Amino acid sequence: MNGLTPLKEAQRVVLDAAASLGCEKVGLLNALGRVLGEDIVAPRDNPPWNNSAMDGFAVRWEDIKKDHAITKPAELAVVEDVPAGQVATKTVGPGQAIRIMTGAPMPDGADTVVRVEFTEPSDAGVRIFQPEPQGANIRPKGEDVQEGDCIIPTGTQLRPAEIGMLAILAKSFVVVHQRPRVAILSTGDELADLDEKFDENKIVNSNSYGIAAAVQEAGGIPLLLGIAKDTPASLKEKISHGLGCDVLVLSGGVSMGDYDFTKAVFAELGADMHFWKLAIRPGQPVAFGKIQGTLAFGLPGNPVSSMVTFEQLVRLAVMKMGGYRHVARPVVQAAFQETFSKRPDRRHFLRGILEHHDGRLTVRTTGPQGSGILTSMVKANGLIDIPEEVETINPGDIVQVQVLSQNF
Repeated sequence: MNGLTPLKEAQRVVLDAAASLGCEKVGLLNALGRVLGEDIVAPRDNPPWNNSAMDGFAVRWEDIKKDHAITKPAELAVVEDVPAGQVATKTVGPGQAIRIMTGAPMPDGADTVVRVEFTEPSDAGVRIFQPEPQGANIRPKGEDVQEGDCIIPTGTQLRPAEIGMLAILAKSFVVVHQRPRVAILSTGDELADLDEKFDENKIVNSNSYGIAAAVQEAGGIPLLLGIAKDTPASLKEKISHGLGCDVLVLSGGVSMGDYDFTKAVFAELGADMHFWKLAIRPGQPVAFGKIQGTLAFGLPGNPVSSMVTFEQLVRLAVMKMGGYRHVARPVVQAAFQETFSKRPDRRHFLRGILEHHDGRLTVRTTGPQGSGILTSMVKANGLIDIPEEVETINPGDIVQVQVLSQNF
């Protein structure tokens, strides 16, 4: 394939080279989205005792069962009030009840809670005018969690639900996988940064910020190295600053132009490179290897090509290094809404818009697909994956789509 590496092979090489990092302990509120590095085992039951699931009255079911309540509402003496957070000091005896709030431990002697809306005050204390089944409205001890159970296994990505469970288990700190540090460098004399004064001959360095955002979304920590000029000395200096990180991502300068010095500088720095070109579009000029222990990626300079190749390669590496078990985007099948043709030599990724129509999932392109048209990524909620061997797709044909956003 003219020296082009198939994407599937490139992904295998990248994932083989990307080792999961070590772990660290962080505060609970800093753990959201991180990958758990320890099994969470319950130190006690939750709830730790039988407790009331309703505001009402703790009673003996024998005193309120149906044959009593139908002919004559049960009249019970209320011997104590038990709010949540307190424990009853008295036992419920025959003809007695204890007023109880949601979450309060069940008093001894009681086996049922009658909801307050099924009661009314009486001279004796409380009148029960509708019976409840025996054992009603009680949360049993250990209903949620039992002591010794592994509640959250290592490798789990922590969502709000897991954070809440960790709080129930009194875990103020938790062991999680470290986040990979990713150095990001753009190249080219034509680039200017956001805070620079620049003339009409310059373009804004958007790639660094788009890549940095993609790194954060993948769970990494971005470090912006700025812009390298089109000289070997500038490129080598900037790259050297990033070699203390886990990953280096360079955009631009990996093609074969007169001012593309990346290959020579990588070699001078002792790089062990695996590939320089991919059989995909957009994004043919893509480099990957290791420089002094740092995973090094060279991405194309065009904004769309940079983002698409990040999705297919760098994101996988960053997520694997951060301990994630599932590193690929979700893939769905959708009915294509247009006609598309290509040569059968490269895998294409069209920017697409996924929609639901008449109970089925459809996808159409965002419009013009040029690698410099960044609005094609802005509009997209998916990447339409067209295999190398496919030449033509017609309306209604089923295609695979990598889901970038669930907003459809």
